[in-house]
Amino acid sequence: MWKYIKPYLLFGILAGLFMVGEVSMDLIQPGIMSQIVDDGVLGLHNNGVGDLTLIWKLGIGMIGLVLLGGLSGAFNNAFVHLTGQNIGNDMRKDCFRNVMGFSFPQIDEYGTGTLVTRVTNDITQVQNFVSQFVRGMIRTIMLTFGSMYCIFKLNRDFGLITVCAFPFIAGCLVFCLHKANPLFSRLQAQLDAINEIMQEDISGIRTIKACVRETYEKLRFGRANDGLIQTQLKVLVIFAFMNPVVNAMMYLVVAAILLIGSFEAGSGRATPGNIMAAVTYTTQLLNGVLMLTMLFQNISRGYASWKRVKEILDSKPELKDGSFCGETEKKGEIEFRDVSFSYPHSGKMVLEHVNFTVHQGEKVAVLGATGCGKSSLVNLIPRFYDVVEGTVLVDGVDVREYKQKDLREKVAVVLQKSELFSTSIGGNIAWGKPDAAPKEVKAAAIIAQADDFIRQKNEGKGQSGPEGGYETIVAERGMSLSGGQKQRLSIARAVLKPAEILILDDSTSALDLKTESDFYKALEEFGAKSTKIIIAQRIASVRGADRILVMENGRILEEGSHEELLKSCKVYQEIYRSQIGKEDEKIA
Repeated sequence: MWKYIKPYLLFGILAGLFMVGEVSMDLIQPGIMSQIVDDGVLGLHNNGVGDLTLIWKLGIGMIGLVLLGGLSGAFNNAFVHLTGQNIGNDMRKDCFRNVMGFSFPQIDEYGTGTLVTRVTNDITQVQNFVSQFVRGMIRTIMLTFGSMYCIFKLNRDFGLITVCAFPFIAGCLVFCLHKANPLFSRLQAQLDAINEIMQEDISGIRTIKACVRETYEKLRFGRANDGLIQTQLKVLVIFAFMNPVVNAMMYLVVAAILLIGSFEAGSGRATPGNIMAAVTYTTQLLNGVLMLTMLFQNISRGYASWKRVKEILDSKPELKDGSFCGETEKKGEIEFRDVSFSYPHSGKMVLEHVNFTVHQGEKVAVLGATGCGKSSLVNLIPRFYDVVEGTVLVDGVDVREYKQKDLREKVAVVLQKSELFSTSIGGNIAWGKPDAAPKEVKAAAIIAQADDFIRQKNEGKGQSGPEGGYETIVAERGMSLSGGQKQRLSIARAVLKPAEILILDDSTSALDLKTESDFYKALEEFGAKSTKIIIAQRIASVRGADRILVMENGRILEEGSHEELLKSCKVYQEIYRSQIGKEDEKIA
């Protein structure tokens, strides 16, 4: 925390100094009021004759103190919020930077919902805690001890009465905080769960409606929300119990001061002004104690949030950069040497003893049943995950020796799930090459068979024509586009990126056979030098590859051309029969 406070320590000190000024003005006023009552109104020190001049002087002085205190409070608020906002801003940036550096296993471990909650809600809680601590702690301490000192200075008996109430108030505070602390941690975890459900349901709303699962999702969200409400109610009950107890104790103190003060006033040991000032100081003391209860409540919640934020800030990327940053003689060569891989905490090998080499410019397809490890295989090339055993080499260098940025600049990937961003269509295509010229963006779209539908996007809105549609804003997560359109934009983005290796992970599944065929023809003409790895479910998508790797249960069963595998690989023959049909088999 000190790392974030230190740059804004001056703001915090200035806020504290202005708070000292504000509280000092508050503490001076009851003493002046006592003097106005005793000397100005009752004339206790002037044979019972009041002094109007004194009342005017002291009254004007009190107005000045109020204005000065208000000005100090305004400056205090300004510096407090500057401190809190800047600390929260720096913390949020660091958290986001850390999350961007997380490996896929780390993101999977945390989950999207909890990461969003920690970077937004938890940091806001910490920010509020810092702001309230800087303002509230100084004010509370000064009001509490300053009022206590002034009460003792006025009358020792009044001070002793006030001191007697403190053990009961302190005991109440400790009890309530002991009960509330675990609940604040539970609150944040329950908020994580609600955020996860919300994100799942909003992103999957079409599936929910198609499967008529609205009622189930409402019940699931309701259960999570009810749990959050129950925890919040428990916290409210605890502090609802504490506030009346503190109030009751302090009002008992006020009553005791008035009672004893009436006896002492009769004997001349106290004056009406002293009693009035003592009651005012006691009220200020009450406000300080109540503020302290709220402050401790915010400290508890802020500390629970800080622990969660700190966990993100302290997390180091599991994938460490290597030191290799030189040029390689080979360009686009991939080699797997006895590679085995399993996902963290799964306990099951997804890939086992995989060996193969892909040479520069070669087009290699990977075919196999769902769940055989095809996507896991290509995820190791840009080092989204690390191997458990063996080595993956790109251009003759172990991928673990590269800096991740340098390695991933060599590789363009089109993932199974098309991810688009809330920017223009042209901006999405140029995501991997932000400085691309419009004609380069258009050329990539033509190769991906996307140019026709892009130009039609804003037809009739003044943007149709050769460049029409490229400035169309894509809705969140590409909701305004069809599955095939999203795939084609993702392909265009990868084609535009100047990479030696192009990986297509089942990225043409939503395209019709003609569009897919036209895309592969255009790709051959454009990217003859780049190495291509194509993962597909359809034989029609891979039969033109130089080699086809047939996978089964995380192993490479056989490899060869389409014609070779039709003769030698039983699994490939079965897939072919199921997709092409016996008549086509005879023709082949």
